[in-house]
Amino acid sequence: MEPGASDAVAGGPYVEPSNRKKKTNKDTEQSTPTPSEQTSTMKRLFGFEKEDLTSWHRLVCLLNRPTDPASLGIFRFLFGMVMAVDITQERGLSHLDYKYLDGAPVCRFPLFNFLTPLPMDWMYFVYFVMFLGAVGIMLGLFYRLACLMFISTYWYVFFLDKTAWNNHSYLYGLIGFQLILMDANRYWSLDGLRNPRKRNAHVPLWNYTILRTQIFIVYFIAGVKKLDADWVEGYSMKYLAHHWLFDPFKVILPVELVNLMVIHGGGLILDLTAGYLLFFDATRPVAFFFVSYFHCMNSQLFSIGMFSYTMLSTSPLFCYPDWPRRFFHRFPEFLQPVLPLISPPPGPSSSCVYLNPPSDSGRQDGGDESQTVSKPSTPGWKHKLRAIFTLIYIAEQLFLPYSHFITQGYNNWTNGLYGYSWDMMVHARSHQHVKITYRDIVTGEVGYLNPGVFTHSRRWKDHGDMLKQYATCLSQNLPRFNISDPEIYFDIWVSINDRFQQRIFDPRIDIVKADWSPFRPNPWLMPLHVDLSPWRAKFEEIEGSLDNQTEVVFIADFPGLYLENFVSEDLGNTSVQVLQGLVNVEIVDEKRNYSLQPGEKMQLPAGAYHKVHTVSDQPSCYMYIYVNTTEAELQKNFTKLLELQEKVRNGTETEPLPPEMQPLITGIDDYDTNDTMIDPIVRIFLKRQKRMETVKKRREASVVERFQRFASKKYYTIRRGFLMTAIALRNLAVGLPPLEQLQREVDYANLKEPEAEANQDERLKDEVGHGEL
Repeated sequence: MEPGASDAVAGGPYVEPSNRKKKTNKDTEQSTPTPSEQTSTMKRLFGFEKEDLTSWHRLVCLLNRPTDPASLGIFRFLFGMVMAVDITQERGLSHLDYKYLDGAPVCRFPLFNFLTPLPMDWMYFVYFVMFLGAVGIMLGLFYRLACLMFISTYWYVFFLDKTAWNNHSYLYGLIGFQLILMDANRYWSLDGLRNPRKRNAHVPLWNYTILRTQIFIVYFIAGVKKLDADWVEGYSMKYLAHHWLFDPFKVILPVELVNLMVIHGGGLILDLTAGYLLFFDATRPVAFFFVSYFHCMNSQLFSIGMFSYTMLSTSPLFCYPDWPRRFFHRFPEFLQPVLPLISPPPGPSSSCVYLNPPSDSGRQDGGDESQTVSKPSTPGWKHKLRAIFTLIYIAEQLFLPYSHFITQGYNNWTNGLYGYSWDMMVHARSHQHVKITYRDIVTGEVGYLNPGVFTHSRRWKDHGDMLKQYATCLSQNLPRFNISDPEIYFDIWVSINDRFQQRIFDPRIDIVKADWSPFRPNPWLMPLHVDLSPWRAKFEEIEGSLDNQTEVVFIADFPGLYLENFVSEDLGNTSVQVLQGLVNVEIVDEKRNYSLQPGEKMQLPAGAYHKVHTVSDQPSCYMYIYVNTTEAELQKNFTKLLELQEKVRNGTETEPLPPEMQPLITGIDDYDTNDTMIDPIVRIFLKRQKRMETVKKRREASVVERFQRFASKKYYTIRRGFLMTAIALRNLAVGLPPLEQLQREVDYANLKEPEAEANQDERLKDEVGHGEL
């Protein structure tokens, strides 16, 4: 792709390269300057003259200027292809029955409470229509209808579940909406074969303007949002520095600088500059390299579906609109019939405004030998309407990321509806403690609910609107369990960007009856302890002074509240130490209180409840220091078993092993995993060893093996989606078959790849992990 100046930015009409001589005016016999000699600096840099912005008429003409459709057609194809793959994965077609749990008492989180999922078979039909729309966009077949099929079903699914909201899913919907208004089927489309008038016809410049501006906004606003102090200081994505992708940087930089300079500094600079670098000719090759490298890394760092590939497909939009013609012109001639067009130049279209059409702008359609020449035209009401839409859409996209003063009810430590603000990866959260308490108003019964009951989502813990929906759903489901009129209280502890763990919502408020509005601040949202942010430097110092088996949790609480906690038996060495403020530690079983001041600490009994009351006028800060004694002992046993295994293998162990230790030599596969003769510690050790060998084998696999594993996984994922869709469509068409037949069909669809099926039971359920404090 050869980057260009004017066309790259403004998207001028494609002109066939030639060695045309200077034209001579027969009356004056003076040579006329070539276009390159007439091009101003403004034209070279931005693709239009400043005079084009001096009047409404000239602006309408500029936005409707005839432009080569090639780059837009290629993007349409790539976007449709990526969306077709995305529907089976991140949209959830392959696990739709698990996602919606038809008929089960499930708590859902739609944008509007009146939105509900259709019956399961009809949801598969919705996804099938969405998939057909994506394929239609890709092929350019019945283009407008395909776009309508895609965006109507896509936005329905998007609004149906806020727990799946994110910026890139929002972007897909925006691009789908834009495409339905564009003429993206004018190049490399089946519609062009069906209708010669559409084939290789000009598209108006605003088609490129909106797409380019949208991508520019995604990058630039994401960079502006990263000017947040937490990102600049390196706290947002701190954990990424330990990922293997950053190992090359660790050769010359310590981990701390990799985190600060490469991850946070590099991410900030790239987002702020990517749009500008893609815009101009001289910097576009550099932008292509860094943007491509950035998105390829993101595809490995995060589970973000097809977003990286979608953004990669948008980069060529910033090149000359005719780049596909020059690119595919280099391919062998025998491939030309199946490749996108390289000639003739694009022809006229009623969507464009022609002021001074070039004499060579005609074309031949199909077998028609006559040449169609674009004639001068003036802007009509449609052209003016499209120009107005372009300006309004761009203004709206610039306004929405900063519109959170309107939707104040969604502001919970981070702004907005968490899915249209482009504040990507700026906030990292960790949850330490979640407690749901119910109280039956009628009977006075008090009890606790398992966090996440009636839902498979975990996102409700961070957002007040979802918490309100969840509490309402719980109050409707609990009467089935003889809890007739429940009050629901949530005690949720969250750390954002490595701060103290603190409450996000008031635990004294019954959320069922609590007031919430999207247009007013959330009254039961607890404020973030921003003033305690400087403590994070102290956290690093404290954590650095601990050994590998000791862990620490930092807590901040509000005056007048208390934290009720349980110390697991596994955490046999747990203490609490005050950093700031005054606290009373109540040992529930002993019915005794202990007052602690800053710097003081006390041991907490294992297997018992305790309460930490904040009795100072200011927030209290304290930390739990604990050792998982059970896991520490397990690690010691593992070390001894590994040494014994090595001695047996190298022959230095002469004593025969007892029967319960024999699997150290023969392996666990030779024995029944439930055999009581095998030592339980040996069984856990061998399972962990086998898993580590599998992980090592995966990491050391060749590129071919990695690709085969990736392709196999995708195949079985897509296979299940299509088979379940076929079953649902059959059910809608002819009715349900006998249950035995339906069970066989679903079992066949659930077939997994052999490796995944073999590893499914290899989870170390009997290993001891870190218990919640």
